[in-house]
Amino acid sequence: MQKKITARHFDISPEMKTKAEEEMDRLTRYFENIVSAELVLDTERHRRIAELKVNVYNNTISGSGETDDMYSSIAVAVDKAIGQLKKHKGKLKNRRPEEIVETKEELTRPSTDPDELDV
Repeated sequence: MQKKITARHFDISPEMKTKAEEEMDRLTRYFENIVSAELVLDTERHRRIAELKVNVYNNTISGSGETDDMYSSIAVAVDKAIGQLKKHKGKLKNRRPEEIVETKEELTRPSTDPDELDV
């Protein structure tokens, strides 16, 4: 998974960057086939905003968090994205083709195939 972390209107500390990367690593526990993840951290007056975009093949999953603390904003954004990843994974599991089940009549009907006839 490719990770990209961007900070707007402030300089990101190394501790915050490692914490953000650890939070982004939580995504792979719930969905293995993540192509890339982009985290944008922004500060506006007293608001701390974290926006996360996760690319999963043909879909883009996003989560955002807004609190007074940047660390909790990152956690909220990742939690929202995890919820959407779980939902997406459930939809993929439900798309499996149904198994072909032979009916009772087909099982009891005599075979007309010449290879299967007893001679």
